Amino acid sequence: MPPPTKTAQARAGEDSALATRENVGFLLAKASQRWNELLGERFAAHGYAEIRPAYGSILVPLFEEDGLRLGELGHRARLAKQTMTTMVRLLERDALVERERDPADGRASLVRLTPRAKRFRPVAEEVLRELDDQLGTRIDANQRATLEAALKEVIDL
Repeated sequence: MPPPTKTAQARAGEDSALATRENVGFLLAKASQRWNELLGERFAAHGYAEIRPAYGSILVPLFEEDGLRLGELGHRARLAKQTMTTMVRLLERDALVERERDPADGRASLVRLTPRAKRFRPVAEEVLRELDDQLGTRIDANQRATLEAALKEVIDL
């Protein structure tokens, strides 16, 4: 008896964007996952194992301007209020940020970096430079420029 043949529907499913690992969204997700793994490994090697790459969305705006109100920090991080609150609580738990009353408005609070988070900044900058250099051994400057432009377009969708 010959083996059963695939139905047209099954064949169509194999060709769909969802069934292939060539889907742009899948590739972006996997690239992001790998980049975050590399960041986490290197942060841990420098003594900052508790710092998750996702914390960067909060830490970077605070590195640029420490002492932001929660709403402004959420705007700069492009995070919803609920997500922002959760992230700040995690950063507080890990002793990377602290909240204090805003002297200009006692009802509001400011999010500030702790000394440990401030010491982490040059480590993060070094790790990011190292990973950029490592990427530079795999792709040339033109490919990198094209990649950066394409990623910015995806972000702006």
